[in-house]
Amino acid sequence: VSQCLEDSSMSTIKVDNLQTTGGASQYTAKAWVNFNQQGVQSIRLDGNVSSLTDNGTGQTTISFSSLISTSSYSLSGAATLNTVRSAIIGPREGSAYSTSSVWVLCQSDGGSFTDSQIASIQVTV
Repeated sequence: VSQCLEDSSMSTIKVDNLQTTGGASQYTAKAWVNFNQQGVQSIRLDGNVSSLTDNGTGQTTISFSSLISTSSYSLSGAATLNTVRSAIIGPREGSAYSTSSVWVLCQSDGGSFTDSQIASIQVTV
C-alpha cells in the first residue's frame, strides 16, 4: 500500500538492523568527514565527527561525536594535494583503532607526509 503526501512533510524512520528483502545486512557509514588539512584544518561536511586535531604535516586525528560500536571497523578514504595530484590517506602505522577517534596520515605519491587540500574518510562497521 502506498500513500501520497500532499505536503512536503517528511518522517523519520529508525531501525536497529537494515536488511535487503533477501536478508543480507546493509552496512552504512558510522562516521564520515570531508575536510581540508591545509592551513587551519577544517571540516567541510561530516556525519558523526566532532572535531579534527592537527598532529603535524599530513597527520590528523578525527574525533567521533558518538562512539563507534567496535574498534574493528573498516576505514577507507581518499585525498588530493591539489587539482592535478593525488595522495593516499590511511590509518597511522602502528596505532590501534579507537571507538572515539582515529589518527590518519596523508602521503604524497613520493611518500612524504603532506597536507591534503581535499581529504575524506569513511568508517563502516
